[in-house]
Amino acid sequence: MAYALYYWPTIQGRGEFIRLALEEAGADYRDIARLPERAGQGLSAMLACLDGDSTPHAAYAPPVLRDGDVLIGQTSNILLYLGRRLGLAPRAESGRLWLNQLQLTMADWLTEVHDTHHPLSVNQYYEEQQQAAMLRSADFRATRLPKFLDYFTQVLLNSRGQYLLGARLTYGDLSLFQMLAGLRYAFPQAMARLAPRYRALFDLHDAVAARPNIARYLRSKRRIAFNEEGIFRHYPELDG
Repeated sequence: MAYALYYWPTIQGRGEFIRLALEEAGADYRDIARLPERAGQGLSAMLACLDGDSTPHAAYAPPVLRDGDVLIGQTSNILLYLGRRLGLAPRAESGRLWLNQLQLTMADWLTEVHDTHHPLSVNQYYEEQQQAAMLRSADFRATRLPKFLDYFTQVLLNSRGQYLLGARLTYGDLSLFQMLAGLRYAFPQAMARLAPRYRALFDLHDAVAARPNIARYLRSKRRIAFNEEGIFRHYPELDG
């Protein structure tokens, strides 16, 4: 039975971390909200996963994954579930917990990226909080971004391998690829300045992008382009 992924149909967002894992593994899945609207698919089916009146254990927000009778929310939780099933996580519990810890750290990082363009409220347009966004982005570029890049560089060095956990690719490497790709889109000038200091991370990015299944996915229509509706947004005034 195919996995069913429920996420917004026009953005990469948090759902992209799940898509990358499924694509790398060559898993059979359906991106439900991107399918024509009818029973069991389309945007209405995605919204039903969030309806606590009709769905036990309803998720607060997408992404949501269905595997048969199992319904799971939260990106890190979904990847923890999929990791061993897709061959993208260690067999040992200690390794899976470490990988989940890295994924949760990337979730924190992703939230900080979002807050560069919406530092005051998600209920306000960017233009209503642009001045605050400029201040938040300046701090992010100067202090927070290098701190996260330093951390994952050290993780990679400690692994003594090509990937975050050593010689074998995991979903954490796919997620780090997505973080770096998104940051290059949102902050091209800042990332270009930082790139020489973090060659090992960008080598990992390039290695992931070159993997056959990922390369095919990135060239396909299934890969939604970065845009100013998602988490990674490019506003030139925020990229000093």
